[in-house]
Amino acid sequence: MRYLPLTDVDRKDMLSVIGAKSVDALYADVPKVALLKDLVDLPKAQGEIEVHRHMQALAEKNTPAGRTAFFLGAGAYRHHVPSTVDHIIQRSEFLTAYTPYQPEIAQGTLQALYEFQSQVALLLDMEVANASMYDGSTATSEAALMAARVTKRRKIIFSGGVHPHYVDTARTACEAQGLEVVALPAAIDDEAAVTKHLGADVAAVIVQSPNAFGTITDLKAIGDAAHAAGALMVATFTEAVAFGAIEPGGSYGADIVCGEGQSIGNALNYGGPYVGLFAVKEKYVRQMPGRVAGETVDVDGQRGFVLTLSTREQHIRREKATSNICTNSGLCQLAWTIHMTLLGGKGLRQLAQLNHEKAVALADALGKIPGVEVLTKRFFNEIAIRVKGDANTIVDKLASQGIIAGVAMSRLNPKAAMDDVIITAATEMNTDEDIGAYAKALKGAW
Repeated sequence: MRYLPLTDVDRKDMLSVIGAKSVDALYADVPKVALLKDLVDLPKAQGEIEVHRHMQALAEKNTPAGRTAFFLGAGAYRHHVPSTVDHIIQRSEFLTAYTPYQPEIAQGTLQALYEFQSQVALLLDMEVANASMYDGSTATSEAALMAARVTKRRKIIFSGGVHPHYVDTARTACEAQGLEVVALPAAIDDEAAVTKHLGADVAAVIVQSPNAFGTITDLKAIGDAAHAAGALMVATFTEAVAFGAIEPGGSYGADIVCGEGQSIGNALNYGGPYVGLFAVKEKYVRQMPGRVAGETVDVDGQRGFVLTLSTREQHIRREKATSNICTNSGLCQLAWTIHMTLLGGKGLRQLAQLNHEKAVALADALGKIPGVEVLTKRFFNEIAIRVKGDANTIVDKLASQGIIAGVAMSRLNPKAAMDDVIITAATEMNTDEDIGAYAKALKGAW
């Protein structure tokens, strides 16, 4: 068996060194009731053809977004990704590249990271961006931890408009480090509630715009109040395309802006991998997680790129590390950069305009249906609607008709007491026929 490198002699020698009589002796501390007596109940080995047929049958149970009238958002959005993006990222020099530890042989990768950082900083109106994070939820978690390090405080306040999954992810990370997380009740319009909870023990208030209900939030008053109380303001987001039309968190004085970049260059992919965007004010750069690629010159004065700042454990002493995130989302980051480069500023603004126009058309069509109330008043491409009946049941009913109506708020946040609310989104990929079909189906849903 060429894939089993240890011979019986190898095992005997290893057991002799550690003083064990047999491999079974290594499990002496495991209760006998927990040990398997027979093989695991899995299918026996099959040939390649049989495995392919089985996997194909499983795959066909999925419904790709392109086959339906698709209005799902809530943190993952269907946008057009130019074929150029996939063509470039599949070039072998990008597809097989690893961490650029040796700048002399990784200039292409380092420059791509540098360009990505520059684009993110410009998009979010911030001074410094890192070379990406895993996704929006973990980026938000890292922002909360960073705020605690900067302020030396232990409480994090989450607005009622922050995506519930982002809150849950951050809570896991924060509570493991002894931080207190206060998540305010779900709120469609969440501007006023946040500032009431500020105090001398608050490290940061974390807000989202557009928020989980699609509401565009004016962050300036929240930021001013946070800074007056000695706290940081973290502005997160799920829909990066929005900043082709509205002001990002950096324009409102946010100390950290972070969120999900999936909308640009990255398809839905059944949930990932995605790419987290993370940017800070320059004075906080040494507390920023991840890594930063910088521009320099070599001994001959030629332009070059290096890893300027790497604040993770693999590069520096453990006690000095700001994060244990051990990679950036390299190919997803590159896809983001390629798509953004193809769009340019004008293209991004046009794309954002198309999204907003589709959302307005969707809100108008659904708002005319008896029993439907459009709850979101200031939106980009996502809205919350109240329906007549249980939202989950209605979403399932429309799905059986080939219409993905959105996601029930009760699924995102069971504690929100919003069992009749659906979060729905429209992008440039939705046609007028899609919107008409959605409205027609919803009329007959109760």
